[in-house]
Amino acid sequence: MSAPAQRLIVDVDTGIDDSLALLYLLASPEAEILGIASTAGNVPVEQVAANNLNWLGLCRAPDIEVALGARVPLDCPLRTTEDTHGPQGIGYAVLPDSGRSVSGRDATTMWVELVREHPGEVTGLVTGPLTNLALAIRAEPELPRLLHRLVVMGGAYNHPGNTTPTTEWNVSVDPEAAKEVFDAFSGLPEGRRPILCGLDITETIEMTPDHVRRLAEAAGSVPAEVISPEDAPHIRSRTSNPVIRHLSDAIRFYMDFHRSHNQGFIAHMHDPFAAAVALNPDLARTRPATVDVELHGTLTRGTTVADWVGHWNREPNADIAVSTDPATFFDDLIDRVGRYAKSIG
Repeated sequence: MSAPAQRLIVDVDTGIDDSLALLYLLASPEAEILGIASTAGNVPVEQVAANNLNWLGLCRAPDIEVALGARVPLDCPLRTTEDTHGPQGIGYAVLPDSGRSVSGRDATTMWVELVREHPGEVTGLVTGPLTNLALAIRAEPELPRLLHRLVVMGGAYNHPGNTTPTTEWNVSVDPEAAKEVFDAFSGLPEGRRPILCGLDITETIEMTPDHVRRLAEAAGSVPAEVISPEDAPHIRSRTSNPVIRHLSDAIRFYMDFHRSHNQGFIAHMHDPFAAAVALNPDLARTRPATVDVELHGTLTRGTTVADWVGHWNREPNADIAVSTDPATFFDDLIDRVGRYAKSIG
């Protein structure tokens, strides 16, 4: 007998790597996406929702609920990052309009009502700022105990930041929300604590042009997909598979961004890795820690601070991913997304 589907609420600020995370989940037969919560982050929330709807349309996916969430953080102005993800959040890609519409309920309501409908069954995956989830916990303080599991792409623990010298993007956009969420999970036992996928591990997930080539090959897309740092910004993929074509255009923008920041012609695929961990926590080795967020430091606001050894005399409230095998992850991603794209044609 096959294992029951894993029910998911996916909360995203779609984004290039969020896009690939969404495709990974759509390609995973064990994943049942109950709803997609959109939040402002990489781009404004209306554009995030449009990206989600348009990816679903391109993939001919079922009519999954896409809800509009927070337009601004809890207590600070919104910052977006079009320089990293492109003017629409999906790099050089221009997705066809799906004609689909956003949900009649907002993301906070969706979070609360879905976990109440399926107590102990839902895995939450957050790959953007934690604003929507913080608001949902305000509305339903029992939400951390109603979830089966929470996986978050966020934070930097023993690693430099990617937004300031000490901060990771998702947490830095809304530090108050991150703190509220981490605090709300205090007191949960081992196995129920959030799994945090921070930069320490996600910056080992380096996608290269060869991964894109292999992905196109797995999809049966022709001609061979070769992306290069020599490609001019106006160049667009001509490979035959529409999912691979748009994904390649998105990823190449992300690689250009990383190269411009002296990191090589690669793309850190933070969010797809967190999506894989949501389905298979054994993919990463974790360590328990008590995590808090600095809100007031002049130079360190938004920094995630992990107490690994109990200096604060507080019980752990998170399990932090500390190691994985990137090659195994990419083999899995290429197989899943490639076969899925091939099935769409």
